[in-house]
Amino acid sequence: MNVSVIVPTLDEERTLDATVAAARQAGLTEIIVVDGGSRDRTVDVARACADRVLRGDRGRAAQMNAGAAAARGDVLLFLHADTRLPPGCRRAIAHALVDERVVGGRFDLRLDAPGIPYRVVERMISLRSRLTRVATGDQAIFVRRSVFERLGGFPPLPLMEDIAFCRALKRAGRIACLHERVVTSARRWQRRGVVRTVLLMWMLRVAYYAGVSPARLARAYSDAR
Repeated sequence: MNVSVIVPTLDEERTLDATVAAARQAGLTEIIVVDGGSRDRTVDVARACADRVLRGDRGRAAQMNAGAAAARGDVLLFLHADTRLPPGCRRAIAHALVDERVVGGRFDLRLDAPGIPYRVVERMISLRSRLTRVATGDQAIFVRRSVFERLGGFPPLPLMEDIAFCRALKRAGRIACLHERVVTSARRWQRRGVVRTVLLMWMLRVAYYAGVSPARLARAYSDAR
């Protein structure tokens, strides 16, 4: 099984090296970084540690689709630049995909900050996605390449592209919810505050399900970097 890791980046010079190192340690086939116009040293860092570095239009959906088009793996794993894969992720993915009915999956989540509020948040995220079979990009979504191509990749949305893709993926077959945990940055929660961030995320999700335009929602949300 060949797993291609695709990492969309934008001003991630501080986190990218550790992210790629963890993916490299996991023994995955290739690591492709797709940069969306970074103004810091992200591209230089990527060239030093990744297998391929591409430049693309800004936007995670467009960047991830560009990386997928260049990848050679039969499994695609989409990884945020501030998220580290567990050492046994390749084995876990392979085990999940033995079942031909499984089209893709995601990992449980751990935030890289101490404290009970962060433990509660990470468990809520993992439980919610386990119950709904809909993941967020922080959870390292993986998918069979053939299924990804059949679905047309990530929809060209400025926000909620991960939710929209996972909803389509769920309709295509079974979703594997792996217990192995990726470790992702807690910076968003630290910057905005835990309670405020949780409320904002739920508000955005409810609004999206209610039919509010992702472009409009994107104006209410920006990543902490």
